[in-house]
Amino acid sequence: MNDYSARRDGVFHSVCSLDCPDQCGLLVHKRDGVIVKVEGDPEHPVTRGAICNKVRHMAARIYDGKRLTTPLRRIGPKGEGRFVPISWDEAIAEITDRWKTLIAERGSESILPYSFYGNMGRIGTEGMGTRFFNRMNASELDQTICEAAGTVGYRYTMGGSYGTDPEQTVHAKLFIFWGINAVSTNMHQVTIAEQARKAGAKIVAIDVHRNRTGKWADWFIPLRPGTDTALALGIMHVLFAEGMTDEAFLREYTVGHEELRAHAAAYDPATVSAVTGVPEADIVELARLYGRTSPSFIRIGNGIQHHDNGGMNVRAIACLPALTGQWLVPGGGAIKGNGGYVGHNAKALERPDLRGGRQARRVNMNRIGSALLALDPPISSLYVYNSNPAVVAPESNKVREGLAREDLFTVVHDLFLTETAKYADIVLPATSAFENTDLYHSYWHHYVQIQQPVVAPYGESKSNNEVFRMLAAGMGYGDEAFKDDDAEMIRQAVDFPGNPAYAPVTYEALVEKQFVRADVKPLFPGRLRTPSGKIELYSQAMERRGLPPLPTYAPLVEEGNEAFPFAFIPAPNHNFLNSTFSNNDKHASMEKTPKLHMNAADAESLGIVEGDEVRLWNERGEAWLTASVGEDVLPGIVVSQGLWADKGDGRSATVNALTPDRLSDMGGGAVFFSGRVAVQKASVPAPKPAVPAAAIGSAI
Repeated sequence: MNDYSARRDGVFHSVCSLDCPDQCGLLVHKRDGVIVKVEGDPEHPVTRGAICNKVRHMAARIYDGKRLTTPLRRIGPKGEGRFVPISWDEAIAEITDRWKTLIAERGSESILPYSFYGNMGRIGTEGMGTRFFNRMNASELDQTICEAAGTVGYRYTMGGSYGTDPEQTVHAKLFIFWGINAVSTNMHQVTIAEQARKAGAKIVAIDVHRNRTGKWADWFIPLRPGTDTALALGIMHVLFAEGMTDEAFLREYTVGHEELRAHAAAYDPATVSAVTGVPEADIVELARLYGRTSPSFIRIGNGIQHHDNGGMNVRAIACLPALTGQWLVPGGGAIKGNGGYVGHNAKALERPDLRGGRQARRVNMNRIGSALLALDPPISSLYVYNSNPAVVAPESNKVREGLAREDLFTVVHDLFLTETAKYADIVLPATSAFENTDLYHSYWHHYVQIQQPVVAPYGESKSNNEVFRMLAAGMGYGDEAFKDDDAEMIRQAVDFPGNPAYAPVTYEALVEKQFVRADVKPLFPGRLRTPSGKIELYSQAMERRGLPPLPTYAPLVEEGNEAFPFAFIPAPNHNFLNSTFSNNDKHASMEKTPKLHMNAADAESLGIVEGDEVRLWNERGEAWLTASVGEDVLPGIVVSQGLWADKGDGRSATVNALTPDRLSDMGGGAVFFSGRVAVQKASVPAPKPAVPAAAIGSAI
């Protein structure tokens, strides 16, 4: 292992740790032991030296004066943020003593870890921590906050997270960016599309908001939230009706095409237009463009799966390339995610065998607020790492009410005193990705990468793995699994005969080359991992689970709620990644201010003009944003961008105070984009709540 951190000056290979599909290769410049510049690695075959501003200014986050340097113990009320420094020995002793008592009195399932991919390093995210809580037999977290619904919907159709090789999409003549602001969240797919556009390709963006991607595209198609399945079926209707389907491909590689043909007949352009808001002529033109252009490629985004019907939205869109046989054309097809190609040996890394066959209680992370307030037996301790649930989880007011419980022993391991950390009893300082050893693989391209420490740990900060080894020792867990160092865990993760694509990926190859391409084979000709081995346009597996076996549109749960007239979409912004960077002055200054995008006609009816402060609210909470008025959204829709740090002035921009904690149609996913709100100028007196606060559900 190359420990670059021991060298004070030079340029060192690295990799971006953010939860982003691009997973860029980086070059980190050091002077006197400090990072002075971060740039893209021009030798990386996909990212080729281009990086986003988030990462370009990463040093501002690493050396932010607010970064934690020592463990802390709470001395004030929860949420107030008053702490005193303590030693690591004191912190570990206090945590393990409390846990031993809880396990003896209330059982190990009274303890719950809460984590996600604030850092995409697989060793730090899925390694020692998972082993530790498996050994403890703690309650287990369903990590479904991001892509769960769409992953399941796509799997029903295609058998797993397998799509087009993004490097091949340079050959496409038509790009459809569907529900993805790729300019902000998948910039290298945009770079490839731009290269193809210079060769004559056309770019279409379908979304609820004319964001940066919509403005960049040749044709932007706005639609009503959660109606993506209907639009996909409308395209299918025209493809079948006008003979633009590849019948040979359908016979050879799909099941259910005749049933889908009959089913799509009901989704004529007039019917679909009434549902989606897309004009009939545009539906027909889009279908003809797709049916007559080859190669055609669809980039399926995360946004469409964050609805009540999110799994079905993705499943329906995933059927389209099969109808025109695009999977056989280089550069054609679709990408929802490509993580299946580079999936590592999760069992070797996570060691589920440490549970000894015991079944853990499972808690869906989207319902953490309800779980903290109502789960029986209760959660008595929470350990949070790689996440900030007080901001990122749905119904954040409910989450914070749960975090404020005095009988809840909470530990947070993070770089900063986050909104969640302010409710903790013990706060532990975390290393940044540049201070760790870790394994990375993209869920978009086919390269596996290694992170080797570039700088020494900041202050007394420690990595996830180091802390969990200390906690294991404190708990008296002597298992060999806790003696593996990070390099050994990487070896275990990449030693995976179950995934032949990993054959060229070894620890030694990664150390030598920094990135290694997995040996990925084309999907077709070949057998998929669906029950039939083919693309399942008709899914018997869905039918057995009580789901429609064919793509079928269903309206959103809150649709038609007159008390809250606006569909609310809290989308990502350009300079943050979820709550990461929101508390860093440099990145917040680049994003400027939290805005609410609304249609000019809606704004006029409410007496709102550009730049007004507006209050939006529903039965779950309220938030204050700055109005951005225009034609970038359809009437009846409002869109915010970004998860902003608490202002501390009583006027919160925490938009997840408004989002429901219902679960999606598939996978237990989040439904962030299926809520509704009312809007008014902030200067207008706040009305009394139109609907009483919803009761806390007991089904977690």
